[in-house]
Amino acid sequence: MKDVKIGSNISFGGYNWCVLDIKNDAALIITEGIIEQRSYHNAYKDITWAECSLRKYLNGEFYDKFNATDKAKIIQVKNKNPDNQWYGTNGGADTRDRIFLLSLEEVACKYFGDSSSRWLRSPGRVSVKTVYIHGDGNIGIQGNNILKGNISDGECKGGVRPALWVKL
Repeated sequence: MKDVKIGSNISFGGYNWCVLDIKNDAALIITEGIIEQRSYHNAYKDITWAECSLRKYLNGEFYDKFNATDKAKIIQVKNKNPDNQWYGTNGGADTRDRIFLLSLEEVACKYFGDSSSRWLRSPGRVSVKTVYIHGDGNIGIQGNNILKGNISDGECKGGVRPALWVKL
C-alpha cells in the first residue's frame, strides 16, 4: 500500500475502498459503495454518534470481521462531533473510533462536495434525526429519523459506508 494516492481505489479487509486523504503514512479510506443497510440506532430516542448503536456495531462486530494483520493497520482516531450548524442540535462528545461514518463537514466541505454515502455521524434538525445523503448526492441537513423506514415492518435502515484510517 506504499504507492497509494488520494483518489485511488484499494482492497482492504475484503472490501473495496476509495482513498480520501493521506497524512503521516496513513490513508483515510471509505468503502466504494454502501456495504449494508442498518439503522443508526436501535431505538427511537435522542441520540448522538457517541452513544448510537451503529457506532458500537462498526467498532465492535464489524471491526472484528477484519483479520489480525488488518486490525493492526487500522488506526484509532479522535473524531470531533460538532453541533449541527443550521439547527444547533447537539453533536455529542468527541469519540475515539477505529471505524466511523464521515461527518457533514467532512463530506460537504472536505472530501466530496456530494456523495452517495447515506448515514453521516452528524445530527439533524433534532436529536432523533441524523444528516444523510440522498441517492442523487444531495445532503439532507435536516436529517432522517434514526430508525429510517417503517418501524412496524422492520425496514428501519439506511445505507452504511464506513470510513477508517489505515497505516500505509
